[in-house]
Amino acid sequence: MEFLIVSTLNGVIYGMLLFMVSAGLTLIFGMMGVLNFAHASFYMLGAYFAYTLSGLFNFWVGLIVAPLLVAIIGMFIERYMLRRVHAHGHAHELLLTFGLVFIFEELIKLFYGDFPVNYQRPDYLNFAIFNLFGTDYPFYRVFIGLVALLMFIVLFVLLTRTRVGMVVRAAERLPDTARALGHNVPMVFLGVFGAGAALAGLSGAVAGAFFPTNPNMALELGVIVFVVVVVGGLGSLAGSLIASLLIGVFSSFAVGLDWSLASLFSLIGLGDWANGLGGLVTMPLSSISATVPFLLMLIVLLVRPAGLMGSKN
Repeated sequence: MEFLIVSTLNGVIYGMLLFMVSAGLTLIFGMMGVLNFAHASFYMLGAYFAYTLSGLFNFWVGLIVAPLLVAIIGMFIERYMLRRVHAHGHAHELLLTFGLVFIFEELIKLFYGDFPVNYQRPDYLNFAIFNLFGTDYPFYRVFIGLVALLMFIVLFVLLTRTRVGMVVRAAERLPDTARALGHNVPMVFLGVFGAGAALAGLSGAVAGAFFPTNPNMALELGVIVFVVVVVGGLGSLAGSLIASLLIGVFSSFAVGLDWSLASLFSLIGLGDWANGLGGLVTMPLSSISATVPFLLMLIVLLVRPAGLMGSKN
């Protein structure tokens, strides 16, 4: 029971973190059709900006200002880089953003060094919210989940219940009509890209105070974020939330399980034979837990190629 509850709780919190990072990418692709490979770099920049600002001022200044700085960088990239290559297709966008990943990583190493920085949450947020099976559960983990949940609610209401969301969806689906109605479509896309970058920056500012803030954090999370977007369905905010929670919970359980194929064979009396084979048959699930998100993506794409909540083209 302890393993079940703790793993589920940790998996949900990790899934909400994945949603925080992937929400911006989902927004950008859903509204603009741009596959931004450098999106996780915005997450990294948010963490480092918040670390610097928290040292100069305080934690909350970093939490508020860091996403705004990342949004400015994102809008600069969209206006002066992506807009120039957008007409040439997704391949040029991927190559451009892939190059930006390495540029941002080297810039971070240049200014902050190759090692993790000491970005800490404030003492008044560093307490246990409850005691679970004799272990104190940190409040800041729950805080990360609450911020992610608030982000989902705000985005959902903004996109489906406000005039701003109506204009954004019109600019994405019928740009010529939106332009004829007097809306500045390039400016709308600029704002959407900046908002997506800001969301990634906010997730970095929040999560960087709990998880390690280092120059490799973008590469460590970047691939998983794309898996989340693909599993959830390209452009689907609700799909990204569901996929994030599934990947978070499955990964959390996989880390703590020592099951193997030999364990399954032992249920039907073939355990000795399976153990004799060795190799992959006896390899515990915990040792290959990093492959769980990709396995889930493979299964989802085989059953539903458009993703869990994606629409067919």
